[in-house]
Amino acid sequence: QVHLVESGGGLVQAGGSLRLSCVVSGRSISTYAMGWFRQAPGKEREFVAGISKSAGTTGYADSVKDRFTISRDNAKNTVYLQMNMLKPSDTAVYYCAADWSFTNNYYSSQSSSYEYWGQGTQVTVSS
Repeated sequence: QVHLVESGGGLVQAGGSLRLSCVVSGRSISTYAMGWFRQAPGKEREFVAGISKSAGTTGYADSVKDRFTISRDNAKNTVYLQMNMLKPSDTAVYYCAADWSFTNNYYSSQSSSYEYWGQGTQVTVSS
């Protein structure tokens, strides 16, 4: 069984930064594309960022492009989301997800593609 645990969330002022971590246990993440999603109160869960299992391909939602960076350390079985220039609109619960993938340079932006999910970490950005 694959288990994902997010950490690093918290309260930050607009313009600040946070780094989220997602530690995976139960299986090596080297065969998984990984993604970060978020869900704000009253809204649907939305894609934030994705990274292929080789880390050769990354992608971002337009709303976070040039502010957020996804990365992975397969040796540590960990995925990161560096979030800079945070805005109040970034306030949400952030979820890490894993998608078993045949392809080295592919990730999905669709939540339905991901088999495993963490429980989420709250990010609150004050104005």
